[in-house]
Amino acid sequence: MKKLLIAALVAVISQLGFTGLAQAQLTSTPSGGNKKASVTEMIGITDVTINYSRPHVNKRDGHIWGELVYNGYADLGFGTSKAAPWRAGANENTTIEFSTDVKIEGQPLAAGRYGFFIAYGADESTLIFSKNATSWGSFFYNPAEDALRVKVKPVPAANSEEWLKYEFTGQAATSAVVQLQWEKMIIPFKIDVDLPATQLAIFRKELRTDKGFSWQSWEQAAAFCVQNKTNLEEGLLWADTATSANFGGNQVFQAWKTKASILEALGRGAEATATIKKALPYANMNELYFYGKSLIAEKKGEEALEVFKLDYQKHPDDFLTNTGMARGYMAVGDNKKALPYALKAQKQVTGKINKDTIDKMVATLQAAK
Repeated sequence: MKKLLIAALVAVISQLGFTGLAQAQLTSTPSGGNKKASVTEMIGITDVTINYSRPHVNKRDGHIWGELVYNGYADLGFGTSKAAPWRAGANENTTIEFSTDVKIEGQPLAAGRYGFFIAYGADESTLIFSKNATSWGSFFYNPAEDALRVKVKPVPAANSEEWLKYEFTGQAATSAVVQLQWEKMIIPFKIDVDLPATQLAIFRKELRTDKGFSWQSWEQAAAFCVQNKTNLEEGLLWADTATSANFGGNQVFQAWKTKASILEALGRGAEATATIKKALPYANMNELYFYGKSLIAEKKGEEALEVFKLDYQKHPDDFLTNTGMARGYMAVGDNKKALPYALKAQKQVTGKINKDTIDKMVATLQAAK
């Protein structure tokens, strides 16, 4: 048996050939002592991922920018490019990927994965996003494959960064700044996303999948429209679906409340009022309480009081409904009627935060009295 196994192994080796075996490589650290790295951040709902290798200064201080990282373009003596930009890292070329369309320094760039190169200049550097994201380094760089070029100004760094790194800074709801940091230099560029447009596109896509078989998904999409004051007519169609019997939202307060909010935003106040009246019987104690509070915030005290009264009738003498009645009467300036409810809520309260709130309310009402 042993002889047969050895013979079989020899036959396999013979078929593969020694050339094929010589190409096999064991796992080891990246060449040159560089480190592989990846950084990802979500901007809005857009995933931005940068894959790169990290060279280190390695006692070459003062000889990185303009020397090791050459100015502009160079003939690297290998590959097809005679004017190659820097690979923006080490080893394989750096890549950057966007899950949705973005803007780089105000210029549009489609979703996708790009090779990232830099033509360095001390006063102005050119960032290059190439459609070729699979080549090794920039040896085969071809300007015909450029998807976008933008110019940015390098910024001196206060402290030296031994290992090159990419970092997201200046984060905002719809933007962030990516910084390439190495030695005493920073090369920044800003990424902006159109959150409403990308979010609506995702909603339209996902509502056609199994995620669209629940009222919650349609209500979520509709609520986004009214919260961001965008695509209200489309949002109303989504709210209509959320409140239909097809997906179970026809007796759900939240779904109807969102529809009413869209109608209000569209200037259809009478329809909004009728819709919310239809929705109130479906609301639970918490929903009525917080809806009443929202009306107070909108300076609609009389309407808020009616909601708190309905909540109290459905759930009599609970901490939350007593608190609601107190708030409702305070909203219409009737502190005398508010105080007994606040005192009852004070006896029922649990938890420090709620207790502090009720104690403050009672003290305010007693002072007013």
